[in-house]
Amino acid sequence: MKKAAIVGCGGIAAVHAGVLDHFEGADLIACADIKPERAKAMAEKYGLHAYESLTEMLDQEQVEVLHICTPHYLHVPMAAEAHRRGIHVFTEKPPAISREQQKELAALAEDGGARIGVCFQNRYIDAALKLKSLVEDGEFGKILGIRGFVTWYRDEAYYVESGWRGKLATEGGGALINQSIHTMDLMNFFMGRPRSVEAICQNRHLKGVIEVEDTVDALIDYSGVPGVFFATTAYGVNSPVLIEISGEKMTARMEETEVTIRRPGKPAEHLDFNRASVLGKGYWGAGHDACIRDFYGAVEEGRPFKNDVASIKNTLDLMLSVYESAAADGAPVML
Repeated sequence: MKKAAIVGCGGIAAVHAGVLDHFEGADLIACADIKPERAKAMAEKYGLHAYESLTEMLDQEQVEVLHICTPHYLHVPMAAEAHRRGIHVFTEKPPAISREQQKELAALAEDGGARIGVCFQNRYIDAALKLKSLVEDGEFGKILGIRGFVTWYRDEAYYVESGWRGKLATEGGGALINQSIHTMDLMNFFMGRPRSVEAICQNRHLKGVIEVEDTVDALIDYSGVPGVFFATTAYGVNSPVLIEISGEKMTARMEETEVTIRRPGKPAEHLDFNRASVLGKGYWGAGHDACIRDFYGAVEEGRPFKNDVASIKNTLDLMLSVYESAAADGAPVML
């Protein structure tokens, strides 16, 4: 059993704490947040020691695994502090917000010793695993295209009240890096490494409120297979994420826990994998439990982790390339 701690006690931290509280492989002992009332509330709920800084917590506690649930810009610096102490790191997305941070994160992972894992939990949901198996088994025949759509809603208060969202220096971006990076990750999970991307980022409904994009659209080249990606937080509701793969033999569409398969001349096949409970917001997916448990298993058994730094490189490269393309007025960027 590994002694675990959480830094950053906001909404997503509650999901991590909920998993760890019922996981026999971890003993959650401490939490830290610069807002003392948030750390205190989590500590009281789970019987933990509360701290006001990561450094203080790591100085005082014998932490073996650190869960990083802080604002985006702190993920890599905090991972580095923990790694220097020989502490394993499980970090929320995004793994990094710049090329410089990406290089630092890669260097930490290559240094050996403590492990670093990233919470791309949607790789673990049954609907995604079904699409993955269809691709690997050649069920589509020649794949003709893949598309991913995220249409959610975020209002002014969501950004203003956080103190860090909506600012380029602290969030690193908007609708892509925060809300839809999981969808982009699944597209890569199914299709492999992209060859190039051209993209446009815009702020359509929160002008003057945020510095980052609320809408992004991109054309991704998967070695001759087009990937169409669109994400916005300017919609009226948080609709189910849609990912669809079209091939010569069939088309398969994933919407949250449901998969619809259509083959020419045959009735549509509808599969619903809604078997797992969801912690936190429903549209976050139900993969956190499996993802966290797999990380601890990988650490304990010394085996590879599905979401280590090397395995998420394609997604991080693509995300940063989208922003680089958008900054160059949509010019293609090679990966």
